[in-house]
Amino acid sequence: MVPTPKSETQILSVSNYEDFLSTSFRGEKNAICYQRKLTGDFAEIVHKVGLTGDMATLGQDQLRDLQLSGKGQQAREVLLTDWQVLEAHGASPILNLIRCYEKDESYPFFPTDVYSYHVDSSPLPVDTILCTYHGDSSEILPNAQATQKVLIPEIRNELRKLYDGPEEGFDSFLGEYFFDLHYQAQPHSQPIRLGLGHLWRLAVAHPKSQVPPCIHRAPIEQSGQIRLMMIC
Repeated sequence: MVPTPKSETQILSVSNYEDFLSTSFRGEKNAICYQRKLTGDFAEIVHKVGLTGDMATLGQDQLRDLQLSGKGQQAREVLLTDWQVLEAHGASPILNLIRCYEKDESYPFFPTDVYSYHVDSSPLPVDTILCTYHGDSSEILPNAQATQKVLIPEIRNELRKLYDGPEEGFDSFLGEYFFDLHYQAQPHSQPIRLGLGHLWRLAVAHPKSQVPPCIHRAPIEQSGQIRLMMIC
């Protein structure tokens, strides 16, 4: 279930593909959720693929070739239907199996990996679309409960130590290395888990956006389960 009421100002809920893809972000609404209760055994698909590394991409042909039980076949049909609907919309879905992501240790005081709260950015008007079918799900954070890290004095001072150019180029430096896309949760913030089976559209920072970008992050893996996630 989508959490309420703390998420009401941020999330627009819809009940079908058409509304999911056509509904516009507005005001403080920068996340759209097609809330669903899926049938099928997604764990069987994860098990049959047999991930050996930390991450792999599963193609449609590979998915169709899996020998599955009836419930596994139901799960496969869900995945293929989502895939085809999103492709027809012009998106490029990627189905990933994820044990864990690579962590960024370049700057100990400022990790820029996907475990850090961040927003996505694009020069074009696009959205981030994702769904977790198995394993730990991603989470979003209300914008009012986060602070852009480059505005935190202690962090900003550390970033200045990395920069050796003129003062007027400092902000460009922050953008070039994506520091400006990352956020820190405020004390007593209430992150919102995206849950299993729900399709999500998250607002992206781009020149024509009318809403603030949606702050999100990958989950810190706690269940030990491999994630099965579609993203585009």
